[in-house]
Amino acid sequence: MPEMDRSTAEGFIAALPHARALGLRVEAIGQGRATLSMGWDARLVGDPRTGVIHGGAVSALMDTCGGTAVYSLPEAEGTATIDLRIDYMRPATPGQRITATADCYHITRAVVFVRAVATDEDSSRPVATATGAFTIDRKGEP
Repeated sequence: MPEMDRSTAEGFIAALPHARALGLRVEAIGQGRATLSMGWDARLVGDPRTGVIHGGAVSALMDTCGGTAVYSLPEAEGTATIDLRIDYMRPATPGQRITATADCYHITRAVVFVRAVATDEDSSRPVATATGAFTIDRKGEP
């Protein structure tokens, strides 16, 4: 089965209203790996005093990135988040784009385990890391 191409990934993201509201953008896609980004937006600020993006927006970016990584697997027809743990390392720098990369590292019959890292433009220091479990709806299975 062919792997997901960029236009399919972009269609997947465009179909999600919250992803559109957050301005998520597909940066890269491959079998079991996805990179999405979110630009700084004043509507997503959690602390008006500092201009730092709300952790919920970072969480949504990482969750969607993990789901996109699962959906990029050739056998996947759909996915849903079962569990997601996020560790926030530091606030994202105000005004900077946040980029998340997720990798599927273990795949069972019904569950895919994913690791993700989010960085801002200072990519040497993570903003957050995540581990998650996602369902996998396989093509051709009821």
